[in-house]
Amino acid sequence: MRISAKGRYALAAVIDMAQQYSNGEYITVISISERLGISKIYLEQVFSMLKRGEIVKSVKGAQGGYQLVRMPGQITVLDVLSAVETSLFEAAEDTVPEKAPEIEAAMRLSVFDIMDKSVNEVLSHVTLDDLVAEAEKNKEEQTIMYYI
Repeated sequence: MRISAKGRYALAAVIDMAQQYSNGEYITVISISERLGISKIYLEQVFSMLKRGEIVKSVKGAQGGYQLVRMPGQITVLDVLSAVETSLFEAAEDTVPEKAPEIEAAMRLSVFDIMDKSVNEVLSHVTLDDLVAEAEKNKEEQTIMYYI
């Protein structure tokens, strides 16, 4: 499975927003761009899709920016990726339906349908809260301790 740059950037951006969710402020694309090192122009495209997918809401103006629509514990990876990834959730195309329908059925029932169900199941159980907790855990592990 391959997740596009758009999907990966969207996920990183909403995790960044989830880390700051408790302060209740709107977050600018520029600030996310600077923290994560992602192009502002590219992030604006991503946020347009996230807004359409009802993951974020926006306010214009000097105090404007984006905010998550729901609490991080109520937003799953499936929600985020569904908003920006189109091909990830498309059904597999038929391969040999006319000449070998039994092979087509075997592939669909034993591989493609099971794989789609498994991916959806995993992605629907991981929330932004889970990812924030994992990021914080990794941040602590990467902190260098200096002893005198």
